[in-house]
Amino acid sequence: MSTDFVVSIIADDKPGLVDSLAQTVVDHQGNWLESRMAQMAGKFAGILRVNVSDAHATTLKDALEALQTDGIKVIIENASAEQGVTSHALLLNLVGNDRPGIVREVSQVLSAQQVNVEDLSTECEPAPHTGEMLFRAQARLQVPQQVDIDTLISTLESLADDLMVEVSQP
Repeated sequence: MSTDFVVSIIADDKPGLVDSLAQTVVDHQGNWLESRMAQMAGKFAGILRVNVSDAHATTLKDALEALQTDGIKVIIENASAEQGVTSHALLLNLVGNDRPGIVREVSQVLSAQQVNVEDLSTECEPAPHTGEMLFRAQARLQVPQQVDIDTLISTLESLADDLMVEVSQP
């Protein structure tokens, strides 16, 4: 039998963080399955899924937690079994003028339709000609079969006159 851990880390950004984490996983017979990691505002943050035999689970967990002495904040959770749902994946791209609350407004629309956000990336950047700040978001969604995609798009577009919404299949 084996265990999957979902591990979240955050630390001051510096060379060797991923190596330290990877070495800890390997040293304790873990298998690094998937991850998302990024540097932002001088910090390095990541989330990863690690598989390990039940016989080594406790020692791996203890070793990962010990990374905190190196300044790496670590949160470890047992992964839960994925539940079968009747949904399909969609990619969502949004572009509009930036303003406070836009992420909350978009997430409320998605939540009201029982749409699950699997992956979300956002950024703000100056518009090419005006210099005004533009908000951009890309998301991978799991949308229940009963959700009408055209209605979802029009509801998102109604959040602001300038919000452009594009939905595609992955």
